[in-house]
Amino acid sequence: MLFLLIFIVFLAFATYGLEWLIQQPGSLTLEFAGRHLEASIPVVIGGALLSIALIILIWTLIVALIKLPKRLVGGSRERRRERGLDVLSQGLVAVGAGDVTRAKKAATLAHKLLPNEPLTQILNAQAAQLSGDLQGAAKAFHKMTLNPETKLLGLRGLHVEAKRRKDAEAAHHFAKEAHDIAPVPWAGGALVEHHAGQGDWEKARETIEKNLQAKAIDQDTAQRQRAVVETALAMEQERTQPHDALHLARLALKRRPGFAPAAAVAFRVLVRHGDVKQALKLIESLWSKNAHAELGALYLEALSSETNSGRLAQIEKLIRLAPNAAESRHLLAQAALSARDFNKARQALAPLLAEGQIPTARSCLLMAEIEEAENGAGGSVREWLAKGSRAPRDPVWIAENVVAKHWLPISPASGKLDAFDWKSPPDSIQRFGDPLEPQITAAPSEILEITGPKASASS
Repeated sequence: MLFLLIFIVFLAFATYGLEWLIQQPGSLTLEFAGRHLEASIPVVIGGALLSIALIILIWTLIVALIKLPKRLVGGSRERRRERGLDVLSQGLVAVGAGDVTRAKKAATLAHKLLPNEPLTQILNAQAAQLSGDLQGAAKAFHKMTLNPETKLLGLRGLHVEAKRRKDAEAAHHFAKEAHDIAPVPWAGGALVEHHAGQGDWEKARETIEKNLQAKAIDQDTAQRQRAVVETALAMEQERTQPHDALHLARLALKRRPGFAPAAAVAFRVLVRHGDVKQALKLIESLWSKNAHAELGALYLEALSSETNSGRLAQIEKLIRLAPNAAESRHLLAQAALSARDFNKARQALAPLLAEGQIPTARSCLLMAEIEEAENGAGGSVREWLAKGSRAPRDPVWIAENVVAKHWLPISPASGKLDAFDWKSPPDSIQRFGDPLEPQITAAPSEILEITGPKASASS
């Protein structure tokens, strides 16, 4: 606004000055090389203005001619870039659609048009992965690491390829290099899983703390991971350093209330040291939050010195804390069966077998045991066994198509931390072996790969 005002004032003064100059009497005489020129003041001013305009026009044409080749090249480059970006877009769509031929063709053309574009390198890597050219993908990712803009992405791609070929050391190297550049979540998680896979739980704990400080993970994730690592440490130390194991298990329970694996470790440590009463109270304090089958089995086992009627009375006290939980009813039915109180055993299972309910295999097998104990082997027993063979499986520890007989801190399939969930397996799983003592890593007899309809557990 101020500039416009100044310009208007300047224009007014210039106009006034020209008008004053034109109105002045007189003429301008020029003698040069024997020539004599004379003109009035208005003519001289008009000629001067025309000369200035002509000079400006000539200068503009000269500059335009000088810049013309550059503009022609720049326009060609711009058109080339636009075409390259269009090819990149088509290539990325082809990758997303799984069209290998189009993706590879687009990657080749994009490399010709935009060889230094980061997206071109990404498309090359993804097209190579899609076509199964793992060596080509690795080369593309390595090239990305040479560019600061794409180095983290290249390291992640190399990390994924190393894990795919099961090269743990290379995967760890790439994750560590990326984590040193920036605390990205995938690298921090990979370092935690590497230490966990090596059984170095203390380093895993330190890495979790560093990830939290760098805000690579949130507080809830950190608490879950801490609980898993502390439970794994407790499992490792429960026989050699029981006091430390008990402390770690209790710490894990504070971080993750109701976490059954931590409670199981604490329970076993207390029972081994003769504090059965405290062990029972521990499970009772958790039962309303998590009526878990493993905790129920431990509770029942700890009452083995009691009479059948005394055990039944204690179980009845426990299930009042979660009367509607399926595990409470299974536990009561089992205790009542041991006490030969068949009516109470049936009553315990009645809600799980009622019309409209879908009983699980365990409910059916318990009913078969009740019928056999009361009436001997007969048609009812065979009927319940047949129902049990077709019934949905009861929950087990399962992670990434692997079923474990007990909880494990990492997945045997991928090494992922906190991968196991307590849930019902696919119907293809038909039977499981007897529970084993907990270990930190899974042995072949402790896990089951879900490979198809004929998959079954090792026995």
